[in-house]
Amino acid sequence: MDLSFLPAVNAALNGSAFVLLVVGMVFIKQKKIDAHRRCMIAAFVMSCIFLVTYITHYAWRASVHGGVHTKFTAGGFLGAIYYPMLISHILLAMAVPVLAIITIRHGLKRRDDQHRRIARITLPIWLYVSITGVLIYVMLYHLNQP
Repeated sequence: MDLSFLPAVNAALNGSAFVLLVVGMVFIKQKKIDAHRRCMIAAFVMSCIFLVTYITHYAWRASVHGGVHTKFTAGGFLGAIYYPMLISHILLAMAVPVLAIITIRHGLKRRDDQHRRIARITLPIWLYVSITGVLIYVMLYHLNQP
C-alpha cells in the first residue's frame, strides 16, 4: 500500500488545527465560550489525528524505503531557515500534547484562572508548531531539490 500521500494529509491537519486555534481565540475574545470550546477540542482532535498519521507514515516509510527521513537538499535561503525551523518545531511539538491536555482540562472544569494562565503559554506554542508543520511540508515536498 502506498502511503506517500500522508505528508499532504498531515500538512492539511496542521493547517486545520492552526485555523481552529485562531478561530477559537476569536470566539473567546467575543465571550462565546461554547464556540471557543468546540474549536479548541476540534484543534486537539486534528492534532491527535495528525500524530497517528505522522507515525503511520514514518513506519511505512521505514518499511518501504529503509529510512524514515526525506532528505532536504535545498541550499541558500531555504537551507538557512529549514533546519532551525525544523529543530524548533520538533522541540516545541513535544510540549504541545502535555500543554494542550492541561489547558483543555482546566477549561472543561471551568478553572478559568488556571486555564487562562496556561493558555497564554500553550496557544503561541501550538500555533507555531501547527504553522511550521505546514511550512516544513511545503519546503520539504515542494521546494526541495531532488
